[in-house]
Amino acid sequence: MDILIKRKEPVPSIVLDTYWRFAAERQNIFFNRINGISPLTDDQILIKHKFTNAYRASDRVSQYLIKNVIYNDSSSSELDTLLRILFFKIFNKISTWELVEQEIGSINIKQFGFKKVNKILTEAKQSNETIYSGAYIMTSGRSIFGYETKHSNHLSLLEEHVNPLLLKRIQNSRSLKEVYNILLHIPTFGPFLAYQYTIDINYSNLINFNEMDFVVPGPGARDGIRKCFLSLGDYSEADVIRWVTEQQESEFKRLNINFKCLWGRPLQLIDCQNLFCETDKYARIAHPDIQGISDRKRIKQIYKPVDNKITYFYPPKWDINKYIIFI
Repeated sequence: MDILIKRKEPVPSIVLDTYWRFAAERQNIFFNRINGISPLTDDQILIKHKFTNAYRASDRVSQYLIKNVIYNDSSSSELDTLLRILFFKIFNKISTWELVEQEIGSINIKQFGFKKVNKILTEAKQSNETIYSGAYIMTSGRSIFGYETKHSNHLSLLEEHVNPLLLKRIQNSRSLKEVYNILLHIPTFGPFLAYQYTIDINYSNLINFNEMDFVVPGPGARDGIRKCFLSLGDYSEADVIRWVTEQQESEFKRLNINFKCLWGRPLQLIDCQNLFCETDKYARIAHPDIQGISDRKRIKQIYKPVDNKITYFYPPKWDINKYIIFI
């Protein structure tokens, strides 16, 4: 006879309530901006500081990836799409993508050569242009590829690893975790980036997995989890993210919060993972006495309004784009 032993559940701190209130208010800001409602919020922390959206796919860079990188070039082959995604995400900067696209035309396997693109980015760097986003920290890869400059090593990585075999292995994967494990073995990626890139590839038609299948906590999320829970019980950090994601409806009800989801799409594992990272930052001001792992005290990024309006577009397979026009 099998004996079932119930796992000890996590014990929340007061910051978990803040987690849910932050998610709801950040989503309110999203819809207020779309509908032209001002002020966007009366939350002084959110007014002053920059935070990502409650839904990862709603962020400006993710929107650019989905619209302009993945779904904008109907002539792209599947291998072209993989190259486009990984090139864009390694630099994660819209201006870098547009600079290269302006110089070589459509970014695809045929047009994309190491020497050509390396020359463009080297000249940009020499002109003191920032070619990488500060959102992700990537190792240089110098010890592996041998170049003095980080961008040269990363271009060499793309040239060496983006090939039909990698594409086939990704497309033959049976789960999101399998895709992650394939990317994890590419030099310089590491666990956090491999997971982020897995989600980015999953926005495309190359693969089609449920975002509730798998999650990898990043460093910021681990900080947020530490603040949101007094104890994790018998749960891992990944288990906690899943537990929270599955509890979202009852948690919003418990706190009497009217959460405006993404046109019927609830928060997914990747979204709740990101929300832990953002809650860590928010709690530095809202709960300064509660420590995370890194024990950072300040929020570095100040909110600066961006003039160009986003026309939102999500992976068509999510089947939510038809609702956006009714806003």
